[in-house]
Amino acid sequence: MAFITISGFPSSGKSTRTQQIKAHLEAKIKNPEYSGPLKQVIVLSDDSLGISRTAYDDSRAEKPARGTLFTTLQRQMNADTVLIVDSLNYIKGFRYQMYCAAREMKLRMCTVYVVATPELCHQWNLTRPDDGKYSDKTLNGLIMRYEEPSSMVRWDSPLFTVLWTEGGVPGDQIWDAITEGNVKPPNASTLQSVKAPSDALHCLEQTTTSIVSAVMTESQGFGGPVALSVTPSLQLQINLPSRHITLSELQRYKRQFITIHKKAITLGSTEKGAVDWSEESVAHKFVTFLEEHLKA
Repeated sequence: MAFITISGFPSSGKSTRTQQIKAHLEAKIKNPEYSGPLKQVIVLSDDSLGISRTAYDDSRAEKPARGTLFTTLQRQMNADTVLIVDSLNYIKGFRYQMYCAAREMKLRMCTVYVVATPELCHQWNLTRPDDGKYSDKTLNGLIMRYEEPSSMVRWDSPLFTVLWTEGGVPGDQIWDAITEGNVKPPNASTLQSVKAPSDALHCLEQTTTSIVSAVMTESQGFGGPVALSVTPSLQLQINLPSRHITLSELQRYKRQFITIHKKAITLGSTEKGAVDWSEESVAHKFVTFLEEHLKA
């Protein structure tokens, strides 16, 4: 139900802040007064995935490392989980990719920007164990390429900035963001389109042909409402203009209508939500289409 992105320079104290956030959120979840859906806090990091600091030495090694992180976080997203991604997350395009994945799962989100000066990052990097250090060249390169989060863009907001001079994190504000914040709907491009039934094209062709035949039979050129007997079980009414309507004219409108709706059959929908492909729905739509175009 919740997704937290940690971002900052390498060796800026992100893991320390992550543990502070984790402890605060776990205390909130265990509070007897809390009865919400959240049950656990999971931290996903380079260390937990076995990603070496040397993976950031060159772009060829870094790309699969990010792929491993992204694949794993998708598997860990659950309705009862607060997922904290403790990694560099220094590329705004990657943060956007994670944001889209979280939106698709309808999770509440926030970003925590851990700030430290480059000088401090170099000092703290030296205190790490040898297998946890960045080389000076890699560290400088990552700092130079870092794309700072911004509260002005949707994938980084709400944004909480934690300076190196601060002893703690804004735990209550983060808690409010992941439990009371707006759940953003998935992007339309990520939604699976609803497939049309296999007989949709046949229904479209047969129903429109029946209506054209019924209009030609019932039309007397006087105009006004005319009852149509499309099938024994389907009776409709159409408002016709006070003029003679030709078969070629009706056939032309029929072809236009079918062409428009063939796209919906191929892609799944031309509207928000599923398209109703029943005989009655198609008939009503075609009658409406004819009324609008025969006025001209």
